[in-house]
Amino acid sequence: MENLNLWDELKKQKEIETFKKLFEKYNISDEIGSSRMGQDHSARSPWTGCSQFLPTTQKIIQFSDGKAPKPDDKIVYVAGAFDLFHVGHLDFLEKAKEKGDYLIVGLHTDPVVNEYKGSNYPIMNLHERVLSVLACKYVNEVVIGAPYDVTKELMEHFNVSVVCHGQTPIALGEGQLDPYAVPKMMGKFFLLDSDAEIAKHKGPPVFTEEER
Repeated sequence: MENLNLWDELKKQKEIETFKKLFEKYNISDEIGSSRMGQDHSARSPWTGCSQFLPTTQKIIQFSDGKAPKPDDKIVYVAGAFDLFHVGHLDFLEKAKEKGDYLIVGLHTDPVVNEYKGSNYPIMNLHERVLSVLACKYVNEVVIGAPYDVTKELMEHFNVSVVCHGQTPIALGEGQLDPYAVPKMMGKFFLLDSDAEIAKHKGPPVFTEEER
């Protein structure tokens, strides 16, 4: 059993190394003055530095699997920051994918992430986070700038059957409401455990039923 667990960890570490190679391949060096190309600095988040990527549709296509869901696919939706993509994220996304056939990841914008994480988060800006998540083999699609609240309209639009969240605390949304209230009422919400300790970090106060 120990050998099997070691093999699983080695496989995950290899996938993380693959992500790093992809970042190196598409990195735009500051030394040649290219990091400011194609960016609207008036719209740039004050919590993240200049993007090291030139965000283009071709680049996103290169990272994406480019496959649409089949009519009978069970669609799983997860949302979050996925900042500094690590083995904990990988473990969570693998477990989420096991809940269905097609995994959609909603990525929150930089200001939204900063609102619920505080400090200088996110470390990676939205463009960088999109590409790192798309590079994960379990992910089929990414919603860029997903709403913080998982609404009925969002679930109907993507035909979502299951909504998952990890064991990290859930910060309350606008009006101090649970952002996962809708999928919970529909009986489509699942909390997933992560085997990776790095995924179990402290965060904002968790939502409880008594606080609703």
